[in-house]
Amino acid sequence: MFGLPRTHLRPRNVRLDTLVRLRWLAVFGQFAAVLVVHLGLEFDVPIWPCLGVIALSAVLNLALRVNFRHTQWLEPERAAYLLGFDIAQLAALLYLTGGLENPFSFLLLGPVLIAATALPTRLTLLIGVFAMVCATVLVFFHYQLPWEPEEPLELPETYVVGVWLSILLAIGYIGVYTWQIAEEARQLSDALAATELVLQREQSLSQLDGLAAAAAHELGTPLSTITVVAREIERALEPHSPHAEDVKLLREQAHRCREILAKITELPTGEPFDRLPISALIEEAVAPHRNFGVSLTVTLPANRAGEPAGARNPGIRYGLGNLIENAVDFANTRVQVLVQWTADEVAITISDDGPGLAPEVVDRIGAPYVTHRRPPRGPEGGEDEAFGLGLGFFIAKTLLERSGARLSLKNQAPPLHGATVTVTWNRADFERSPAAPPLEQTLTAS
Repeated sequence: MFGLPRTHLRPRNVRLDTLVRLRWLAVFGQFAAVLVVHLGLEFDVPIWPCLGVIALSAVLNLALRVNFRHTQWLEPERAAYLLGFDIAQLAALLYLTGGLENPFSFLLLGPVLIAATALPTRLTLLIGVFAMVCATVLVFFHYQLPWEPEEPLELPETYVVGVWLSILLAIGYIGVYTWQIAEEARQLSDALAATELVLQREQSLSQLDGLAAAAAHELGTPLSTITVVAREIERALEPHSPHAEDVKLLREQAHRCREILAKITELPTGEPFDRLPISALIEEAVAPHRNFGVSLTVTLPANRAGEPAGARNPGIRYGLGNLIENAVDFANTRVQVLVQWTADEVAITISDDGPGLAPEVVDRIGAPYVTHRRPPRGPEGGEDEAFGLGLGFFIAKTLLERSGARLSLKNQAPPLHGATVTVTWNRADFERSPAAPPLEQTLTAS
């Protein structure tokens, strides 16, 4: 098996153009709000200091535009500095316009939400803590809220403390919620990329049969020519010639090559993949995992009449192979594969005598990056630790469900121990060869 890409370890760079556009939106909004309050409502606002703070943000944006390309991607640390500046700039503006008494104080949440969406956990926590510190400072240090000079607005301290607490709780709760949603989306995207890579590889392997048949057809003519020429040379040589044995060997080996190519050309070449009975499909999935110190047995019905046959779908072959590999990795001594079919249904059950499924993750099995077993006692291995990350089972489940299969997992009832995976198809789904739905649609349905 091959190593899966560690897509979940990619650096979370942020596109500079996104931050610049959001800052321009903030600049225009802040500028409009200050002018409306000062000119429209005629409140006493420290207009020039406010415009200076807003201009500072605009100057930073212009500097970024001049010094960096529009397509520039920033490292997470640099993006965190820019978001920290946005929090400090907004805090300075709130300091001049009433602190937390200003209804716009909830905009402190904005940079935190952006960080939770795009940055690693450590930097998101730092941005959130910095926003909380700024909110706390604004409780005690700020100018008066712009209001009517004749009737100044004095908000009770209890109310201000309530606003402060609500901002802190919002930063914590909404920040964590946003981070969780974004993290799940990233994991699903990474798992989709890995699944596409696996499926592409399996499809390439399946196409080798057709390429081999085409090569055999093309090589047939030159080999026939070589055989004819070798036979003529053999006839022309004297019986005791020192070259007679070599020419005879050449003719025999050319004949052997023709026999091998003849066998290859007998392979069926149906579209999109060769059709084969379920017993052959199981043997293809099981064969690579024999001889690993674990008894691997396949049980088929005694009466093989009416055996279902389906397309040699690379997704099914890889998915079943991955489940069997996982069972072999965790089994103590044996793995059993039970194949059953009826007129309406086809079922494959894979069971082992290993440690079984971890109870705390049974309900989450099938989601990407959820580990569902304790590590095997043997040496580290597997597809780039795919099962240790929970990605291997996710890929197998996704590929099998694309073919119409349903998966169920459970631990065996005491006194037995180990896990059992059952893959079930409607017989009509197994035997036909429909076009697989897009992976995005399959993942969404999951």
